[in-house]
Amino acid sequence: MKAVRIHAYGGPEALVYEDAPLPQPGKDEILVRVHAAAVNPVDWKIREGHLKGMLDSRLPLIMGWDVSGTVEAVGPEVVRFKVGDEVFSRPDIARDGAYAEFIVIRENEAAFKPQSIDHLHAAAIPLAGLTACKSLFAAAKLSAGQTILIHGAAGGVGTYAVQLAKWKGAHVIATASERNHDYLRELGADEVIAYQNVRFEDKVRDVDVVFDTIGGETQTRSWNVVKQGGVLVSIVSPPSQEEAVAHGVRPEFVFIQPDAAELSALAKLVDSGKLRVMVEAVLPLAEARRAQELSQNGHTRGKIVLKVR
Repeated sequence: MKAVRIHAYGGPEALVYEDAPLPQPGKDEILVRVHAAAVNPVDWKIREGHLKGMLDSRLPLIMGWDVSGTVEAVGPEVVRFKVGDEVFSRPDIARDGAYAEFIVIRENEAAFKPQSIDHLHAAAIPLAGLTACKSLFAAAKLSAGQTILIHGAAGGVGTYAVQLAKWKGAHVIATASERNHDYLRELGADEVIAYQNVRFEDKVRDVDVVFDTIGGETQTRSWNVVKQGGVLVSIVSPPSQEEAVAHGVRPEFVFIQPDAAELSALAKLVDSGKLRVMVEAVLPLAEARRAQELSQNGHTRGKIVLKVR
């Protein structure tokens, strides 16, 4: 099969489009013919060596951990899926990924694809959708009537976070570049702050939750806008315990694991029209290098997806 692999850590040039062995499913695994694979920041971070110690033994490694496709074969102990089923998944990041014509996924990491959308859009859901869901509801325990500030709201995770927070009944304040303000209001944001022109801490006070998808200075400045007893959730870097104590705020750091049950819940939201999937760019698998460069530039609205079949 064709796949995009890294043989060593490095820049975009480390991505190699080449022939790779066709994987075979184990007893509790499914072989999926990949139709689409989404691109996420974790992809280029792994390529650069950010998870070096964890993945060294996997090289050469197939990139990409967001997939939608069709079941091609099943292991003898698989009970939920059969050949021909359409599935989507955020598979185990410690195994070969989805920048390939085929991928092997554990049965308990896959869910049936939403029926109302195509594979290109379904592939854009798992990692970002699960991250937003876990951050808002499992970590922050966001509830109706609360106020949440979402940083980087027009990005892949932010786009889902805005919609899920609004669906929950929260008041949503989003930070984004000015070109994305109308886009975010369409998704449900109540207020949008142009971070390039305005310091968000001059406009926002006493929110219940800050959802940080940016890190760095943005996270540091966010302590001042969360009310005592509130929550600061980050998916970029663990928030400072000292700052949390000083401000009377609960810190949370989220790094998701595969979750088929949560994927099924997200699929239902999509099929019921309560959650929209936003794809900004679609490129062929052979252009994975370009796709990661676009992701690394950090100004993508919604998701970037690789079309495999």
